[in-house]
Amino acid sequence: MCQPAFAKTLPTERAARALHERILTLDTHLDTPAVVARPGFDILKHNDWKTAFAQVDVPRMKEGGLDGGFWVIYTAQGPRTPEGLNAARDAGLMRAVVIREMLARSPKVFGLALKADDAAKIAAEGKRVVFMSIKNSYPLAKDVSLLQTYYKLGVRLVGPVHFATNDWADSSTDKAEWGGLSPLGKQLVAEANRLGMILDQSHASDLVLDQMLELSTAPIIASHSGCKAIYDHPRNLDDDRLKALAEKGGVIQMNAFGAYLKALPQSPERREALAKLSAAYPNLASRSQADQEAFRQARVRLDAEFPENRATFDDFMAHLLHAIRLIGVDHVGIGLDWDGGGGVVGLEDASKVWKITQALMAEGYSEEDIAKIWGGNVLRVMREVEAKAQK
Repeated sequence: MCQPAFAKTLPTERAARALHERILTLDTHLDTPAVVARPGFDILKHNDWKTAFAQVDVPRMKEGGLDGGFWVIYTAQGPRTPEGLNAARDAGLMRAVVIREMLARSPKVFGLALKADDAAKIAAEGKRVVFMSIKNSYPLAKDVSLLQTYYKLGVRLVGPVHFATNDWADSSTDKAEWGGLSPLGKQLVAEANRLGMILDQSHASDLVLDQMLELSTAPIIASHSGCKAIYDHPRNLDDDRLKALAEKGGVIQMNAFGAYLKALPQSPERREALAKLSAAYPNLASRSQADQEAFRQARVRLDAEFPENRATFDDFMAHLLHAIRLIGVDHVGIGLDWDGGGGVVGLEDASKVWKITQALMAEGYSEEDIAKIWGGNVLRVMREVEAKAQK
């Protein structure tokens, strides 16, 4: 059983927001490029998370005090055939183009960060910080040299695998094939170290974490994970591995994906309705704007008729505080998984992220501590990765 996340008196919203605005706030896992790619979506306008199914846009980032983070190139795992790999290669590059086009269209709004020191400079200019990352190395198409292409495009963080085991590594949520990293996966670790790219364990198996820690010459992170001691889920890390991650200088970035925070049984009616809706709109991302709008409206009606059983802000804080108490403020950060399934009751979108600062203040953490959690730690890892690559 997990303990209540916090029971102390919360500081006022004004005090929490004041501290929050003084620090650099970075989220290490923004799946938002998938939303930016949707026909008709405008990231410069305020959107409603309930009806637009979008949790991040510039107005809400400003409202919540989110300076930026790592914007994800995500490619769903598909067939490991020549045809599948070619399609994945193209899809990954096109998603990278989505991010670069977003930057090019709004140069006064967004700034591309290529080094750790860029983040503070971009934020000081009033722009949103855009680091680029890869979730699932499937689009590398079994070609380690493509990682350098992505590096030149701006990518500075890479994770080998997603929900399904692939040619690079075993997934935490699929049958093991390699006993951790594959031979290609071990080459990926070496190439990321050479280039100066952070390695990300999230979604990979426990053995992948063990091997990354052994092989990598620089610290690694888990960009959006949780604590197995609070909820025993394959996506979460046990205490021994959290300690091992910290001992090597790494960081766990806490996610807000409800199904990884606690058991959330859904009604049979909701499960059946979701299955039917998904079957009616296969390959939604590539469908017309009219189809996507029809799906959105149908999903709004479904959620109203069959409400979702959701995790809460306290559930999220239980994981965050456990990690901080176990391995210290130098090894914990924030990676909420916005637009990729993240969000809990009380922390529904980017406009609410200041509440994390408020809760940490209530627990007695200092401004220095909170600044580390909100961005300082991942930037420290990035500087170490950069330094190792230069040697």
